[in-house]
Amino acid sequence: MYKKSDPVTHLCHSDVDHIWIRGRDLCADLIGKLSFTDMIVFHFLGREPTALQRAAVDAVLVCIMEHGMTPSAVASRITWLGAPESLQGAVAAGLLGAGTRFVGTADEAAALLARIVARPAAERAAEAAAIAREHVAAKKFLPGYGHPIHVNGDPRVARLAEVARDAGAQGEYLEAMYLLGDAIKAASGKNIVINVNAAIAALLLEADLPPAIARGFNLIARCAGLVGHILEEMQEPAGFHIWKLAEEGVPYAD
Repeated sequence: MYKKSDPVTHLCHSDVDHIWIRGRDLCADLIGKLSFTDMIVFHFLGREPTALQRAAVDAVLVCIMEHGMTPSAVASRITWLGAPESLQGAVAAGLLGAGTRFVGTADEAAALLARIVARPAAERAAEAAAIAREHVAAKKFLPGYGHPIHVNGDPRVARLAEVARDAGAQGEYLEAMYLLGDAIKAASGKNIVINVNAAIAALLLEADLPPAIARGFNLIARCAGLVGHILEEMQEPAGFHIWKLAEEGVPYAD
């Protein structure tokens, strides 16, 4: 027995014949009955997902899984080159480098969108403008805005917004995302586009999923993407070539 003051877990327990997750029998109630997306939401929240939550998590996992030869993918490939016996080490190496520059700032963007939506509807545009001015004055980038490649607009933003609306999203956080996009352009005088992290933030908020773990969804997706890179590395090795390019591209200077 435990006292009310003792720490407990609500996630998982097992005995000789059973495994329970969130009070459900793994074999009888979950395997073959929940998809991986459903299981993620069930594990996180303790309840099966709504249609909107299912659509949101599916869309985020698909859109963020693969990003090409980013530093995280290169780290995984080079680690596997040096330690081919350690698939998990190669994946971990890539995940360790998955931060605000190459995986996302959806959690930070979500806090800003929530700040806007917390205001009465008539005051939201002004709140967005205030946020934009704060970041411009501090010479800080605005999380979820700006993209080095998709300078004409991140194509994933409109698609994620479409998925959200098709699944029944009310649209307040999506509208906040666009308000903040207009505000940062006005405050900076630059064509700073909305990027996928703001869209992920809006989508998760619309689906009532915890924005504090927004990067967690990105990491789950990126884990699968890195396994894909390592499989390709096994079949069509590029790691040695990447290593030699680094040696040639960064000459020694005494």
